[in-house]
Amino acid sequence: MSTVAEINPRRRTALAALRRDPMGLLGAILVAGFVTMAIFAPLLAPYDPIKIDVAHKFAPADFAHWAGTDQLGRDILSRIIWGARTALGIALTATGLAGVIGLLLGLVAGYGPRWLDGILVLLFDSVSSLPMVMFALAVITVLGPGTSTLLLVIIIISIPGYARLIRAQTLTLQQADFIQAERTIGASPARIILRHLLPNVVGPLVIVLSMDVPVVIMLEAGLSYLNLGVRPPTPSWGNILYDGYTSLRQAPGMVIAAGLPLVLATLGFTFLGEGLRDALDPKLQLRVPK
Repeated sequence: MSTVAEINPRRRTALAALRRDPMGLLGAILVAGFVTMAIFAPLLAPYDPIKIDVAHKFAPADFAHWAGTDQLGRDILSRIIWGARTALGIALTATGLAGVIGLLLGLVAGYGPRWLDGILVLLFDSVSSLPMVMFALAVITVLGPGTSTLLLVIIIISIPGYARLIRAQTLTLQQADFIQAERTIGASPARIILRHLLPNVVGPLVIVLSMDVPVVIMLEAGLSYLNLGVRPPTPSWGNILYDGYTSLRQAPGMVIAAGLPLVLATLGFTFLGEGLRDALDPKLQLRVPK
């Protein structure tokens, strides 16, 4: 009987399938580019992103400033590169923490006693029923705008969806023959969860997380645009977009420069998520070993 032993070959097959998918490969390249930009921002940015040089405000794009400068003379390209670190840092941190918490709660709800499952499902439904934007605005109004508040909001509103996904996968796997066999030989719940359930439910979660990253990036940019997210002078794509809107007559290219990475990041993570969904077919993860 094989369970975890079959997962590594499946992963290799999934990676090969992802490389054969043009859209998925394009998404992976775009995501890798933005991750590289975020990690090596201090090396890639030609200027200090918060250095003010009013004497050269609204400078057009040239060899000195490839994307021009804003209303305070700050290099737009440098701010966009550092904005990638802000956007991906918030998106990956929020989705990662929400995914881990949702994974744990989903496993407990799916494998635990029915009374605990009922309480957790009621909690998930209660949080999911809250309008996302209105809830975010309410929390930010109470706690004040800032990166920590933004992370808290995203984590809270994301956990129920991930937990319900893992719960559904766990309930399905509980009826599998290899799980029943483990129970028969006296395996502990911890062994069943960690050795058999966890590896089989992570695949669908990774797919959902990758497709939720652009949603979080857009939410962060939108709230920062409204001055309710990342606070200036920290570089953020939303802040750059707002500066471009207020300076549309003087520097119309600023809006394009700020909007382009948002579009490319959204496309990249969406294509990657679609490619992962096709490569990591949930049916492969739920197939009962012989």
